[in-house]
Amino acid sequence: MQALQESYITSLVIYEREGWEEVLKGFDLVVAVMAVGIVVRSLCGRLQDKWTDRAVVAVDSSLRCAVPVVGGHHGANELALRLSERLGLFPAITTATGAANRPCLENVAAKLGAEIVNKESSRAVNLAFLKENVPILRLQGPQIVVVDEGVAVLKRRGLVVGVGARRGVHSIEVLEAIDAALAEAGRRRDEIAVLATAQLKRDEKGITEAAQSLGREVLYLSDEVLNAQAPTTASRASDLGLSGVAEPAVLALATKLIMPKKAFGRVTVAMGE
Repeated sequence: MQALQESYITSLVIYEREGWEEVLKGFDLVVAVMAVGIVVRSLCGRLQDKWTDRAVVAVDSSLRCAVPVVGGHHGANELALRLSERLGLFPAITTATGAANRPCLENVAAKLGAEIVNKESSRAVNLAFLKENVPILRLQGPQIVVVDEGVAVLKRRGLVVGVGARRGVHSIEVLEAIDAALAEAGRRRDEIAVLATAQLKRDEKGITEAAQSLGREVLYLSDEVLNAQAPTTASRASDLGLSGVAEPAVLALATKLIMPKKAFGRVTVAMGE
C-alpha cells in the first residue's frame, strides 16, 4: 500500500471468497495479491464490458509480477507500471498497444480530459496506433460531422491550462501562477482537465513536477500545431519561431478561450474549456 499512496487513495481489504462484488463496486482499481487463476475464476460471471468492468491487477505473493487481468486500457496497465517502478515487479502487460509501448485511444481521451462518444471506434483507432501516430483534430461548432467507424469522437470536459515559462522555472512558481490564474477566473484546481505547453518545454522539470502535484497530464504540442493558432496577445516566443506557447496551446485544444495569456512572474498562463 505504501508504494501506491503517492498516486492513489488506498485501502486494504482482506480476501474473502464472497467479497468480490463489494470490492468491485467500491473501488476503481483493484490489486489482488493472489494467483491469476483465482482472480480469473472469481471474475467469471461478474464481467460486463471493457468500459464498465473494474481494472484488476493480479500480483503474486512473492511480489515478482504484476499482471493486468481486466481493464488494461482503463488503469490496470498504468497501475502495473507503477508497481514496477516502485517495487520492481515485472509488468506483464498484454494489451497490444501497451506491450508495444504505443498510445491507445483510452489514454489519449484521459489525457485530454475527454469522453469517448463512439466507443466502438476504439478497436480501429488502437490498431492504427500500432502502426502510426494517429492525428488529433479539433472542430469548433456549430458543425455537423459525419464519421466512419475508424474515427473516434471525443467530447471535452474540464479546463485546458496552457503554460509557458522561462528556462529553469521551479514547480512552485508554476503552481502559484496556475492558482493565481484560477482565482482570477473564479475556477478551482479540480476543474483542470489537462495542462498544455510547447514541445520544446518537454524537459522543463518545473512544469512536469507541477503537473504531478496537480495529478494532471501535460500535453506537449508541436510547433506546427501552435503556429496554426491565432492568439489574441503577442508573445516573446516569436524569438523561437512560435506564435506563442500558453495561449496557442489552449486554442489548439479548447473550444473556448476563457483567459488570454497572462504573465505571473516567470510563468505565463492561459485557460480555456
